[in-house]
Amino acid sequence: MKYLHTAVRVTDLDKALDFYCGQMGMVEVRRFQGHQRPCDIIFLTMPNNDEAQIEVVYYHNAEDRERYGSFSHIAYQVDNIYDTCRDLMNKGLILNLPPRDGFMAFVRSPDGISFELLQKGGPLRPEEPWASMPDQGKW
Repeated sequence: MKYLHTAVRVTDLDKALDFYCGQMGMVEVRRFQGHQRPCDIIFLTMPNNDEAQIEVVYYHNAEDRERYGSFSHIAYQVDNIYDTCRDLMNKGLILNLPPRDGFMAFVRSPDGISFELLQKGGPLRPEEPWASMPDQGKW
């Protein structure tokens, strides 16, 4: 696995960007709209250090901001999402979000820290048993 980023959820996007960029000196490397819930997702890094990124997530809906707290997840890129998830399940881990889309899955540590697994190079073709596997718990 290759480390990608750590995600934090923020309650005030302007204040957060002022802190991370204005005060800490980070720079924005990309921005897009979330596809699970209406939100802004902004990736930040220190200048000349694209390998260590922070994903800042700002939910548009106040209820979502309250519900989903501050720390979100640590992300890793994997060579084959299905093989990785199969290995983790064989070790006794629960897939909180299975890779139904062939691209993204979530597992949680015993302390409730979420780990996002992302398929290297884009989604694999959806396949069973993953495509019809339900979510389990929070991710």
